Amino acid sequence: MHLNVHFYLLNEHFSQDHADAQHNGEESENNLKYEWEDEFDVKTEIKEIITLRKSIYSIEGERGDADFFKYDIEDMLVFDIVSVDGDVTQLACSESIVENFELIDVDDNKRLNVYLKEEEPHTNPIPGIYVALNDFPKELSN
Repeated sequence: MHLNVHFYLLNEHFSQDHADAQHNGEESENNLKYEWEDEFDVKTEIKEIITLRKSIYSIEGERGDADFFKYDIEDMLVFDIVSVDGDVTQLACSESIVENFELIDVDDNKRLNVYLKEEEPHTNPIPGIYVALNDFPKELSN
């Protein structure tokens, strides 16, 4: 199976009542349901998707020459995407910014939808990783 991933930033000003009354329940130009959508496909063949609540996500990298860093970020919603070869790709979001998520079957594939709260400031340091600003390591904010 393959995986299609969608992250949505919810528009806190969206009115379902207005959409129902004026646009047959659909969003409109002046009443958008989402501020933005980030979509990507996981190209490898997927064996399983493991959901970990209130988990730890480690952000690692290099600043300059041989200046390696690793910070553990707590209270994260982590999706371990395990390929048939055993490789693991992680997607993660701070629990505080997640409104909800759903993993649905689409034909022989899966689709992961993650809905993020607009009112909670966050950062997106790499694709598929969304961290509340309060949780992001201060040392990396410079």
